[in-house]
Amino acid sequence: MQIRALQKTAACAASAALALLCTGCPQQQPTSPRVPSRAVAPVIANPPAPADTAAAQAAATKAAVVQRLIDQVQAAYRSGVEDYRTGHLDAARQDFDRSVDMMLTSGIDIQSDPQLNDEFEHVVDAVNSLEMNALKQGNGFAPKVEPAPVDAANDVTFPSNAKLNAELNAELKTTQSDMPLVINDYVAGYISYFTNSKSGHATLVHSLERAGKYRAMIQKVLAEENVPQDLIYLAVAESGFQPQALNPHSGAGGMWQFMPFSGYGLVRNGWVDERFDPEKSSRAYARYIKSLHDQFGDWYLAMAAYDWGPGYVQRAVERTGYADYWELYRRNVLPQETKNYVPGIIAAIIMAKNPQKYGLADVTPDPPVVSDTVTVDYSIDLRLVSDLTGASAQEIAALNPSLLRTTTPRDMDFDLHLPAGTKDLFAKRVAAIPESKRAAWRFHIVTAGESLGEVAQNFHVKTQELAQANGIDATDELSTGEPLAIPVAPAASTGGTRTARYKVKRGDTLVAVADRFNVSVEQLTAWNHLKSSRIAPGRMLNVAEPLRLAPATRSHRRSSSRSASAKTSSSGASQAARKVATSSKSGSAKTQSSKKKSGQ
Repeated sequence: MQIRALQKTAACAASAALALLCTGCPQQQPTSPRVPSRAVAPVIANPPAPADTAAAQAAATKAAVVQRLIDQVQAAYRSGVEDYRTGHLDAARQDFDRSVDMMLTSGIDIQSDPQLNDEFEHVVDAVNSLEMNALKQGNGFAPKVEPAPVDAANDVTFPSNAKLNAELNAELKTTQSDMPLVINDYVAGYISYFTNSKSGHATLVHSLERAGKYRAMIQKVLAEENVPQDLIYLAVAESGFQPQALNPHSGAGGMWQFMPFSGYGLVRNGWVDERFDPEKSSRAYARYIKSLHDQFGDWYLAMAAYDWGPGYVQRAVERTGYADYWELYRRNVLPQETKNYVPGIIAAIIMAKNPQKYGLADVTPDPPVVSDTVTVDYSIDLRLVSDLTGASAQEIAALNPSLLRTTTPRDMDFDLHLPAGTKDLFAKRVAAIPESKRAAWRFHIVTAGESLGEVAQNFHVKTQELAQANGIDATDELSTGEPLAIPVAPAASTGGTRTARYKVKRGDTLVAVADRFNVSVEQLTAWNHLKSSRIAPGRMLNVAEPLRLAPATRSHRRSSSRSASAKTSSSGASQAARKVATSSKSGSAKTQSSKKKSGQ
């Protein structure tokens, strides 16, 4: 859970806070308490030369222009986030496009202005993550996500309650944990909230129910990485054990809320985002939290660094001289979210280990997720996988939360998770479907009384084509239980015998166009002699292999402008071919909280 200051607008160069837009209040870089100093005589500097004055005025004017631009960009971006959250995806896309267009058409060289460049990178990264999630929603495969319990308790206060603290301390003596547990006003405040608040209790209950799906797997990973077992409850704060949780403002995603440019070998491209893979992201989490403990020598500081960022925690320790989370808390050098973060996790651990006392005895954990796995190196539609295994498409999608599309990747191996016990059935049935057709074709088991014509009508294919695909005659009677391969035409299929062209629209990416016309990115690149994956709006693309009537194809090549290319990278699956900048962002908590889960 990175600092969720979603309303953090503005400028992130020099000393202003980077617009991270997380769910919370703006957080400034922590400062140590001011120490009164003796008054000293002012130093009278030499008056600036006229040239220096003019340069200073020009710099101030430019800074003001950039700041106004960023304010406008943030307004458009916030509008897009609101539209996104209310389900108005088209309106959200328009707002996001507008926020990027403002920067690209401003006349300011984005790369030469650190403040504006940082803003541009932030907006592009966040929009990419949102559009990936919207793609899944549009196909009906993205589950609704609840707030994490700690997020739901942002306004918790911690009044001192000596009686409650004494009771909790007595209880703590019999609570077994491999984490150091303490009781103080802050932890007691969260325990009170999760116990007595109806909404707080409900979010914790739901979180612990979902934990059943992944507990055994996560505990195995934590043990293998030599991390305390009770650090599984950090997922209570991050996502409530929801593998497809996505912060719509910052782009942080997955059960452990890694930022889009997360490292540790988590693959993220136009097809797959392994931040959403429960096991792979849990492995990355375990290794990272352990590295933070190695750095700070304390699990509470490691947790704070995971939330806020190791650089910020390190500087707070150096300024105060205290390598102790609670001392940093009392000295008010932690942002509010990090103040809430650690006590909330400790409270969840204590309550989960004492279910009878806290009304959690009736919590029924969800059954563990179990599956078979096959590695595929071809593109196959989830609906076909559903047909082959007898499971629903939603069930297949739930087993493969890292998959961003309704089909597996074309150009990389993918570990496809199937319902437990269906691996052999899948292998047997998929063999009947030509590999090149698995991204479009379907599979059907004939029911009693079905005719070939009825099956063809149900799947919107021609009877003759259905018969031909299965090596039977169109007049043959079907037997109950007979398997049929269904030759569904690819969406917008163009065939390879004629030239088909497509005019690039604003927001299109090469991956999205390839997906739309059921061709590969490599084919589009070759057919259009592209030097990069960026395509400019208005460009005409060959989306089927063009006829080679003359050797003059190269003369039609044209390069898109830098601004058009940059604009393209702001939408959809463009990060399949775009490396997201991971350079250090200056002057904000967003910088460090981004690094905390990116391995930087």
